Amino acid sequence: MAELQARDGARDAGIGSGGVVRPSGGRGSSAGFGVAPGDLAAIVEARHGNPFAVLGPHAVRDEYEIRAMLPGAREVAVLVDGRAEPIPMTRIDPAGFFVTRLGTRERPWYKLRIEWPGGVQEARDPYSYGPTPGFEDMWRIRQVGTECIPRLLGAHPTSIGDQAGYHFGVWAPNARRVSVIGDFNSWDGRRHPMRLRFDAGVWELFVPDLQSGERYKFEILGADGARHEKADPVAFMAEKPPATASRLARLPDFERRDTEWMASRHEGDPRYKPMSVYECHLGSWARVPEEGNRFLTYRELAERLIPYVKDLGFTHIELLPITEFPFDGSWGYQPVSLFAPTSRFGTPEDFVAFVEAAHNAGIGIILDWVPGHFPNDAHGLGLFDGTHLYEHADPRQGYHQDWGTYIYNFGRQEVQAFLVANARFWLERYHLDGLRVDAVASMLYLDYSRKHGEWVPNKYGGNENLDAIEFMRKMNETVYSADPGCITVAEESTSWPGVSHPTYTGGLGFGFKWNMGWMHDTLLFMSKEPVHRRYHHHNLTFGLLYAFSENFVLPLSHDEVVHGKGSLIGKMPGDRWQKFANLRAYYGFMWGHPGKKLLFMGGEFGQEREWNHDTSLDWHLLEDGYHRGVQNLIRDLNGAARTIPALHERDTEASGFQWLVADDAENSVIAWLRRGADPEKIAIVVSNFTPVPREGYRIGVPYPGFYREVVNTDAAVYGGSNIGNQGGVRAEEREAHGHAYCVSLTLPPLATLILERVG
Repeated sequence: MAELQARDGARDAGIGSGGVVRPSGGRGSSAGFGVAPGDLAAIVEARHGNPFAVLGPHAVRDEYEIRAMLPGAREVAVLVDGRAEPIPMTRIDPAGFFVTRLGTRERPWYKLRIEWPGGVQEARDPYSYGPTPGFEDMWRIRQVGTECIPRLLGAHPTSIGDQAGYHFGVWAPNARRVSVIGDFNSWDGRRHPMRLRFDAGVWELFVPDLQSGERYKFEILGADGARHEKADPVAFMAEKPPATASRLARLPDFERRDTEWMASRHEGDPRYKPMSVYECHLGSWARVPEEGNRFLTYRELAERLIPYVKDLGFTHIELLPITEFPFDGSWGYQPVSLFAPTSRFGTPEDFVAFVEAAHNAGIGIILDWVPGHFPNDAHGLGLFDGTHLYEHADPRQGYHQDWGTYIYNFGRQEVQAFLVANARFWLERYHLDGLRVDAVASMLYLDYSRKHGEWVPNKYGGNENLDAIEFMRKMNETVYSADPGCITVAEESTSWPGVSHPTYTGGLGFGFKWNMGWMHDTLLFMSKEPVHRRYHHHNLTFGLLYAFSENFVLPLSHDEVVHGKGSLIGKMPGDRWQKFANLRAYYGFMWGHPGKKLLFMGGEFGQEREWNHDTSLDWHLLEDGYHRGVQNLIRDLNGAARTIPALHERDTEASGFQWLVADDAENSVIAWLRRGADPEKIAIVVSNFTPVPREGYRIGVPYPGFYREVVNTDAAVYGGSNIGNQGGVRAEEREAHGHAYCVSLTLPPLATLILERVG
């Protein structure tokens, strides 16, 4: 509110409560000049919708007249190019409206010399310029799928002739008046009112001499008669919260150092590549306690997080939302500035350095993207131009009761275009490698988390949100056509069909879908005491009934370690040894299971307390052998998944999976076979979810040869009891489980084995 108070303190006339114009008594006379009294009053009172019709140079009775609204100025003069002497301007209104006649018929090129209380300024007049070159195609902002929104809207460094400055553009079609405000004009909305482009509903203005980093907002006299101060929806940089202004910054187009990565990322189908994702909240991965528990910067994270993730063998980092958001406690899921990386950790250039460091280390970056809703903060998108511009007007469709947020109006073409352009922006401008789309189910269903009578059926009487479905299909079609090699991942928790199927087959077009059902079922199984697991065996096997109906990611995400759910290690039953053995066995089961993998930070070393976004992970736990053992296991599981084709090449195809043991509920043993593109190069995954070692457990296999024990989660290096198979076993010609050969295994207690046939 500081800028609001500063502006109001300098204002001598303006808008009263509810947008009512205050009387203009005491105002000077416009007699002798060409400005009409009504126009003068509207400019002074900051309610004129067409400022270029009043301000700047105007031909009046065969000579030019210069008009300027400069509240707080003591004196103003015109410096006409080619003339030596300044031409004084006359204050015709005490609020700061100045006019002068030049005595020339030729349109002048000039500067204004302004004497402020704190000094003298010389600057070009923003109202002496016509529409800014390069911004003629504003109408394109309603075209869904184009890249034009971040090029046309927002604030862009621009030059007209030899004059540098910034061009501002904002979509506010129902506004009565829009001004750009900032430190450069004392946050006074009378100083820089904008021109309306009627063909697009966009207000624009070129302001000379502005510098990168300056703060700004848009002051909007809305259709509701109220004055709203809004952050720029297309700002490329924002103030560090809790401050709420946008900052001037150029469209990200930096000199890049990840060209090799970008040239290669489109090669091959992501479904057939290894994919192990480290989900990370940058604000709590690590802190600097000796400096007030501050965040690490993007560049510090590049130096510490990237090598750590590379060492553990993850292929991707998935960032919890980093699009600018006001409230730390939302973890980024209530964003305000969708085009700005949060300034909590540094500048856009710093974020580029982080992304490039990841790429140069061979790691992709996935952004957790939130197109489903936005917060109701006063500086945000809500009631943007005094109407429900971005959100649906009906609260049954436009307000999310659970989260207290607005829901985008997906039926409005400009809103769809805004969101799809934002998806492209992160992939193309920042070279991100994928988008994990948050809360897809909340977008798909009109009755999501609503009781009878609290939702509106679609035109067919159903609960499907047809507009949101159209938006998601267009978004995916656009991303996959414009940015080959990128992926989209849906966090979708229902049985909606075809989420990761192509749109031409009726699907939503996502590349992958989180398998929430697998996560819930298997964590429920693991939470049971081993003696009771025989009664819950179906929780392990049920997921394989639908495992290939979508391109699944198996997620152990942040949602499973918050809100009283405890940590992953805390969900495991038994004493300390058994808890860690259970967790290791579960990880082995997960990494051997069909589907790509995702693990939230801290899970890789057995974080014991529930995740807290305000503090660092408990890195001191790695001094303990059990925790260090879990970390060693994750490193080796990622290595196995990356180097053994059978564990990733057919993750999404039924032909890459075959049951070996599915029905041994009594012993809580489960086993399957994985195949890659070469059907004879197979891997065997066996889990024993009881604390009882089992000698001579026979499992049928289709081929003879030696089966090397690649991973044994009970190995001593992981903190286990070191029971195993001495590096591997050779298959014997003996029928078992419908196969002509079998292997006789020692199954360690509470452990998973992964074996690879090596000949």
